[in-house]
Amino acid sequence: MEAGKIDPSEVRFFSGSSNEPLARRIANYLGVPLDPTKISRFSNDNLFIQLGASVRCRKVFIIQSLSPPANEHLMELLMMLDIARGASADEIHAVIPYFSYARSDKKDAPRISITARLVAELLETAGATHAMCMMLHSPQVHGFFGIPVDPLSSRPALEHHFRSRDLSDTIVISVDMGHAKSAARFARNLDLPVAAGDKERVSDTEVVINGIIGAPVRGRKRALIFDDEIANGGSILTMSGLLIEQGIEEIWVACTHGVFTRGALARLSSVRQITEIVTTDTVFIPDDQRTDKLSIVSVAPTFGEAIRRNYMHQSIGSLFVYGEDRT
Repeated sequence: MEAGKIDPSEVRFFSGSSNEPLARRIANYLGVPLDPTKISRFSNDNLFIQLGASVRCRKVFIIQSLSPPANEHLMELLMMLDIARGASADEIHAVIPYFSYARSDKKDAPRISITARLVAELLETAGATHAMCMMLHSPQVHGFFGIPVDPLSSRPALEHHFRSRDLSDTIVISVDMGHAKSAARFARNLDLPVAAGDKERVSDTEVVINGIIGAPVRGRKRALIFDDEIANGGSILTMSGLLIEQGIEEIWVACTHGVFTRGALARLSSVRQITEIVTTDTVFIPDDQRTDKLSIVSVAPTFGEAIRRNYMHQSIGSLFVYGEDRT
């Protein structure tokens, strides 16, 4: 094999049903086939899954986002991992572009589950020997895994998208203090000022932003709101309203995981000052749900390069979320 190339006879790539287009892009980046997966149901609604190629003594990569319906996609992933283990795979890599349960990362109410930890343990029990994720909701989720985990960053892909734009008179805004550090790295790499919202979450669908902390917003023309995930869009809409009140004329929205539940994408697109919504392809968005304001950048090269370097036993530190050399 050519140096730096993956030998297709040594690996197997499979996709669950959540995001086959991204899985295919990753396989194409690496020059390897995406092997078929048969997914069907028995009459009692139980899942039936069969991997369509031998995995014996091979390095197996199973690509599955935990996007809606998250529980369904999680069960698919667990079954696929178990199948690979039972069929004598040499290594089993769970490639999870969107790890939705990372939001359940702490016990902030009585009698609740820290579900991110539970799911991490389930993945290992099912047979995963290694995992890759994109932009986990918080750093502590990395520590919930008992297997090696590569937390990859989408920031280089998003930065590349915005570098071709006129960034004059623009400020980067984090919707809350929890993601201020990530937004600061993003802003620093684009040579832009940064500020963060003082956000209080009332419920899953309701937030209150008491003010904006950091570089001054008033007097600027444009804001680039940066977040890790947009689900129902409440935080972005609330922040946009506050920015508009302070004189911002144009808003760009950027996030890693564009989940866009409950018509969020349409609601965001209806705001006149929001002229572009940029997300990655960690979550598949059907064509009929997209709007003219939506732009999608692919993280397939990031996952592909991380997989290639793992295969070649090379460092992937420059692709990590929390690295300082490239963030």
